[in-house]
Amino acid sequence: MTTTVFGTMSIHERYRLSVVINAKGTFTPLGVSRSSNGVAAAVAQALPEFFVMDELGDRASEAIAQVTGAQAGTVVHCTAAGITLSVAATMTGRDPRRIAALPDTTDMHNRVVMPASHVVDYGHSNLQGIRLAGAQVDLAGDETRCGIDDLEAELDGPDVCCLMLVSSRLTQGEPLDLVAAVRAAHRRGVPAIIDAAAQFPRIADLLATGADLVLASGQKYLGSPTAGLVAGTWALVQAVRAQEKGIGRVMKPTKEAVIGVLAALEEWQAFDRMKWEADELAKVVSFAAAAGEIPGVTAEVVPDPAGLQVSRVLLKVPDAKRLATELEAGTPPIYVMTDRVDDNELMVELVPLDETEINTIIARLWAILTQ
Repeated sequence: MTTTVFGTMSIHERYRLSVVINAKGTFTPLGVSRSSNGVAAAVAQALPEFFVMDELGDRASEAIAQVTGAQAGTVVHCTAAGITLSVAATMTGRDPRRIAALPDTTDMHNRVVMPASHVVDYGHSNLQGIRLAGAQVDLAGDETRCGIDDLEAELDGPDVCCLMLVSSRLTQGEPLDLVAAVRAAHRRGVPAIIDAAAQFPRIADLLATGADLVLASGQKYLGSPTAGLVAGTWALVQAVRAQEKGIGRVMKPTKEAVIGVLAALEEWQAFDRMKWEADELAKVVSFAAAAGEIPGVTAEVVPDPAGLQVSRVLLKVPDAKRLATELEAGTPPIYVMTDRVDDNELMVELVPLDETEINTIIARLWAILTQ
């Protein structure tokens, strides 16, 4: 665990902030992730400098394209902004009049087709992110199932501007064939967007579905400052960038965010991802073995359901709600995933944690569960 120091005082001490152990994953209310020293240094270099922001945007486009295989890319404030601006781009293109009119979509195709099972709450609903552009959402299927036939029925309606799909562990129901869904949209001349907020390591695979745009977070597994990455076709990426003359003005990236993304992408290309995946899996397996020795605990290694190259530990315990509450109430507070707490299950993600923090979690589990 690293801390920024002002003299002899850590940043947590300086501003009277809690030091927490985040085993909840890339969770926005906990600050999402940790950036490397290299990314932090690049951001620090950028802060006192001036840039031609369009030129910086061009360099970001080149870097995103090189890493992902897309024709072009751009950086926006966050993935939620990417949802709104990508939908806006499909309605306006690069037409200045239409860009200036949003969220008024008079005389525009403004219907977004989306599987009902892909409605996700990231702290706000992705439906709201779409509607912020002035679009209307038509849901296909229901929460348990959306087949290609359901999508086609909605795509055949009037005024469709795009198909919005989500790749996330938070989607519900039966998995949807993303390739078939994209093809269904393309047969009707409709662009397809995939929101893959926490799926940056899979962004090239998701672009390979034929999607016109794929959206991913920069600050989750890439480790940049807060930023959303939009990768896809040249024309639609340019239309996204053009939104800065309209509603995108309030969602623009900062200079330090773009520089941080560039530095993080350089590191991503340089490091051994196969070794990283093996090391992360070994960390999870070791944790599961240690947790499984605690009386009353069953620990299981589970893969990410959306195909992200990250495994987590599922803990089955006698009283998950009480355990989660006591973990958060301790010093330091420990946060875990509580999606399955009603089934007496907690999920632990270890990606950003060091050995000391992992040992602290195990020790706290022992203390609470054997007291």
